[in-house]
Amino acid sequence: MDDLFDAKLNKDLKNTAPLADRMRPLNFQEFMGQEEIIGEGKLLRKAIEADEIPSMIFWGPPGTGKTSLAKIIAQITKSYFVPFSAVSSGVKDLKEVIKDAQEKRKFRGTRTILFIDEIHRWNKSQQDALLPYVEKGIITLIGATTENPSFEVNSALLSRSRVFVLKALTKENIINLINKALEDKERGLGNFVIQIDSEVLEFLANMSNGDARTALSALEFAVKATKENAKGEKIISKEIIEDSLQKSYLYDKAGEEHYNIISALHKSMRGSDADASLYWLGRMVEAGEDPLYIARRLVRFASEDVGLADPNALPQAVSAYQACHFIGMPECNVILAQTVAYLARAPKSNALYEAYGAVQRDIKDLPNEPVPLHLRNAPTGLMKDLNYGKGYKYTPHYDNPVAAKQDYLPDKLRGKKYLRK
Repeated sequence: MDDLFDAKLNKDLKNTAPLADRMRPLNFQEFMGQEEIIGEGKLLRKAIEADEIPSMIFWGPPGTGKTSLAKIIAQITKSYFVPFSAVSSGVKDLKEVIKDAQEKRKFRGTRTILFIDEIHRWNKSQQDALLPYVEKGIITLIGATTENPSFEVNSALLSRSRVFVLKALTKENIINLINKALEDKERGLGNFVIQIDSEVLEFLANMSNGDARTALSALEFAVKATKENAKGEKIISKEIIEDSLQKSYLYDKAGEEHYNIISALHKSMRGSDADASLYWLGRMVEAGEDPLYIARRLVRFASEDVGLADPNALPQAVSAYQACHFIGMPECNVILAQTVAYLARAPKSNALYEAYGAVQRDIKDLPNEPVPLHLRNAPTGLMKDLNYGKGYKYTPHYDNPVAAKQDYLPDKLRGKKYLRK
């Protein structure tokens, strides 16, 4: 009886699963995008079809097919597929999977693919626990992550896996997926009479940011929430799609995208492109970045990239920081915008940055040079007897700059030029 109830439960779950899950591709023919790694003739495609797959890490943004691709690989290679969430599973769960994998390999000759979603959320010790089983081939690991595996996956585990980068789906990929969902009567929305024009489809595809799950979830919500008209049709307008979409920003304040976007902002300002600078600023501010973090970066930029070419840049940036501290968000967004535009348009000079870098190198690479005697203070008689301060020229007493000329650097650095511009 339990088996009958389990079967009924699985059938109900399948029928009521979200559209994005129901429309998950079942084979390479249905899979959209990622032609660079699994297209005909590509190395990974050949390895899968030859049943010679390595452990691997799929790295890419949400909704690009990481889980679907792992399931297709398991299906083609006739492997036992074990989905594992790094958020809710730990080493104890892993040991049970390993024990089961060993038995399946021993008695049935069946290989186990362990799919770990969000593998970047596992800590070092948890990731280390995988190593011996990956090395021995007891399991084939497929990890999925939205974060750069160079930073988030242990080097030992990374060296035993191949990393494949999945890209955001194109607008055309998304439109094809939507049309398929609209037509499919078994897994999709084909049993509804849905009217949605091409402009609305294109709008939905664009606003999905290359994320198939976002597109299909918004479409499903729009269709279910829309009442049929007198003809039994569901008319899906742009306004309905806008309401169905929960606008998401590809930005993680603790992840790689944080550094990517602040880098884009910095380089756009350095390149004097005010429009691009304002765009990258907006991407950070609208995603909820701490305005004081941005303001601190602007203060640094004012000296590093503008420097002496416009000495007013630093007061502008410091004022922006103070203003952001005073009034906070959302009011301080225009203050940040003003400062970003000012810094982007300001003349640039990295002479100070280069000069101080040269100073740092000399301090690191050279011995600590003594201060020349003529530059030293002589507050005691002993110091005077030792010639501290002897020969120092007090420049305000000289009308002729040439006559006041003297060396200020240590003897071994005499004549050294740090500030070259």
